[in-house]
Amino acid sequence: MAGAIRIAPSILSADFSRLEAQIGAVEAGGADVLHLDIMDGHFVPNLTLGPAVVKSIRRVTRMTLDVHLMVTDPQAFAGPFRKAGADWITFHLEAVTDPRATAAAIRGLGAKVGLALNPDTPFEAAVPYLPELDLLLVMTVHPGFSGQSFRTDVVPKVAAAAAWKVEHRLGYALEVDGGIGPETAPEVVRAGAEILVAGNAVYGREDPAAAVRTLLQVAAESGDASPTGRPSGPGTAPALRRPA
Repeated sequence: MAGAIRIAPSILSADFSRLEAQIGAVEAGGADVLHLDIMDGHFVPNLTLGPAVVKSIRRVTRMTLDVHLMVTDPQAFAGPFRKAGADWITFHLEAVTDPRATAAAIRGLGAKVGLALNPDTPFEAAVPYLPELDLLLVMTVHPGFSGQSFRTDVVPKVAAAAAWKVEHRLGYALEVDGGIGPETAPEVVRAGAEILVAGNAVYGREDPAAAVRTLLQVAAESGDASPTGRPSGPGTAPALRRPA
């Protein structure tokens, strides 16, 4: 029996004129993680949320705040966002020269540590750092813009990350971000993804709560239908919880 898949709605696709209601809707639909894309205008062209917005979000929800730093200097950003309420902080492998130092700095703040890989970055580049991670984020679109098409060529990377985790009995959760919806979720779930980031597929729908429920149902059915199911046993990451 496959374990439970988690849906992490991407707040960047929400209606910011009624943000509290939009957050409450996805929580009512069964989401317990909220994905926040932080862009600095350098690592990616766009600018998005600052710590003040994250602090405001923290006040209105108990959901886990999954902060994805698309920035050139993640160590400089990690502290302010952790102080604002981030629970998980993910940085890009492509943005740093010393991933271990960045991971240690984030963990020193009391946050869970994630590492993100762009679509064209091979899984092998992340292997030396996997034992130190709580979360591995595989991008199935190029970071920086919402609404891009899902890249099926990245699915083997998801499968490789899932297989490596089980083979080496590691504890990272496997998250996928980019073009995820009812049509693409089954493919990444069968490959071993455990947390699905969804933006337009949730907030682009009239009823975000129903959209979350649909994704959860589709993902659960896909996991059950997989020949091997999702990875299980000692190598499977437990549900990441908010740090105390």
